[in-house]
Amino acid sequence: MRIILVGCGKIGVALISALVAEGHDMVAMDSRSTVLEELTNQYDVMCMVGNGADCEALQAAGVDRTDLFIAVTGSDELNMLMCFLAKRQGADHTIARIRNPQYNDKSLSFLRQQLGLSMSVNPELLTAQELHHILKLPAASKVETFSRRNFEMVELRLKEDSPLVGGRLMDLRERFRARFLICVVQRGAEVIIPRGDFTLQAGDRIGLTADRVELWKLLKAAGLARKQARNVMLLGGSRIAYYLSKMLLSSGSNVNLIDTDRAVCHKFSDMLPAISTYCGDGTHPELLQEAGLHNQDAFVCLTGMDEENILVAYYAKAQRVGQVIAKVNHDEMARMAEQMGLEIVISPKDVVVNVVIRYARALQSSIGSSIENLYQLMDGKAEALEFIISEEADFTDIPLKELELKKNILIGGILRDRRAIIPDGDDVILPGDRVVVIAGQRRLNALGEILQ
Repeated sequence: MRIILVGCGKIGVALISALVAEGHDMVAMDSRSTVLEELTNQYDVMCMVGNGADCEALQAAGVDRTDLFIAVTGSDELNMLMCFLAKRQGADHTIARIRNPQYNDKSLSFLRQQLGLSMSVNPELLTAQELHHILKLPAASKVETFSRRNFEMVELRLKEDSPLVGGRLMDLRERFRARFLICVVQRGAEVIIPRGDFTLQAGDRIGLTADRVELWKLLKAAGLARKQARNVMLLGGSRIAYYLSKMLLSSGSNVNLIDTDRAVCHKFSDMLPAISTYCGDGTHPELLQEAGLHNQDAFVCLTGMDEENILVAYYAKAQRVGQVIAKVNHDEMARMAEQMGLEIVISPKDVVVNVVIRYARALQSSIGSSIENLYQLMDGKAEALEFIISEEADFTDIPLKELELKKNILIGGILRDRRAIIPDGDDVILPGDRVVVIAGQRRLNALGEILQ
């Protein structure tokens, strides 16, 4: 597809990197020539210095023959205006980054309809939703949901004392009396789509699929279940902290917030009266203890500085807080944090990339199936995709054992009439099903691409 992206900040560059890797014809536009010079040195992308709200600049970029227009500048209003103009000048689909809570809380659907937006993305809201999922399932380092949350995929890192270590996959289901499927394993730098005779080792990072009831059954039987985070401390009064605080308070959790800016603390207290705020430097252990760090079930670092988030998260982990999460934007810093022992590191740009790539793939999907969800797993080395099967699909009603799947492909679940099926060789795919596919080291646009 031909895609124009305006706004080459952290989110924009992450999207360009992912979309170029997907094989799209990219045009990047920004008002800063130095930023574009760096882009041309790194990616195969056409760059234009200009204002995306200038009709002549859009025409010069070829907006009238563009399949997808993406506006991710730092201004919500400018992003919406650019998408409106791009749509009027012939762009087929438009995506705008809209971050302001007022737009997202009250009038987003109206704005999307009036502006002709195909999609809006809010990195902070999407990140808060992912954090909330993790906090509700403390044993996991990552949680992805399918089919309106009826089916989940979680990532776990196996410790030395994990009861899963040393077990063959074919034996684990019977041993723990739960229906689940371990469908991807990262061992060091290698990502493996395992067979039934695969044996798990300490240090493995595994991805498993199950419906929510069976997942809890497995975690309890394996001694991995921990109580949901009831008391949560947040460091940094960011937009993510606002969205996450609302979600936590609505689900009955207690929230303590620390920020250095007194005005920010007052703002949070006014918007969310149930929250407890502490004004001060969260890098000071005395303040953390005064705010009750030792009584917290979870601690989430959400400041704008990666280094501070990693440092304070590491301190909280040393203080034996049950669940510690750090927001880290730079990939190198995220890898360093994981090597230091921080099990859960989250990046807003990665969350947005998942959403936009899923939409771009859906635009390209062929007859027979359409992409409903897409998640990158194991540091982007594998993907989990949810397809909706149409009546035209030519691989339905055939036992899975008779389908010749390509290498590093696994069908991780079938969702039928609100029922989750962990498939075996005798199961079949039917029209109307939602099918979860795990793909290692490859990209899929349609379900038919899994076949030899």
